[in-house]
Amino acid sequence: MIYSLRGKILIKEINFVVIECGGVGYGCRTSYNTVSKLGSVGTETTLYTHLSIREDNAELFGFATYQELNCFRLLISVSGVGAKVATSILSDVTPENFAFMVASGDSKALTRTKGVGAKTAQRIVLELKDKISADSFGTVSASSFADTPSVAETSSVSEAIEALMVLGYSQGEVAPLVRNCNPSMSTQEIITEVLRMMMGGK
Repeated sequence: MIYSLRGKILIKEINFVVIECGGVGYGCRTSYNTVSKLGSVGTETTLYTHLSIREDNAELFGFATYQELNCFRLLISVSGVGAKVATSILSDVTPENFAFMVASGDSKALTRTKGVGAKTAQRIVLELKDKISADSFGTVSASSFADTPSVAETSSVSEAIEALMVLGYSQGEVAPLVRNCNPSMSTQEIITEVLRMMMGGK
């Protein structure tokens, strides 16, 4: 499995890049959000990758962050959602906003992406919310933090925790950081603040 690529950007297009590693150029399908974060042709970059293998084709998908890669993998696990639709969604929304849409049940927002109808959007939300509560993600509940004075049992806290776990973080990772957030903050503000703290306050 190709976990990641680090090398020089040879080609940079709207949804496609080629990264040269050790003299070999790897073509990666990607999202507009990732392309917008990359430097110019000739500069070095790192992409987190997913290799899709079918009977008649093999394609490599690359993303600027592990969070975006995780969202991509969640999306293609949904029945009826292929790689093209997944990258289209991630071209329109950031991983943070996608996670918030799923956690808050906002399927309507997903229909703004071309090719995503109401039924597909509803399926994405329903199937991924189920995965959040699955054993691999642990049980998420704001009440888990009710005994901590700095975190109120609010829907914004609960939704923020769920959204962060959609991005691939564990409950153990986000719990101490959520405790440092003002409980009066909105869901989006809590998500943004926790991600900022995870990056060392940058």
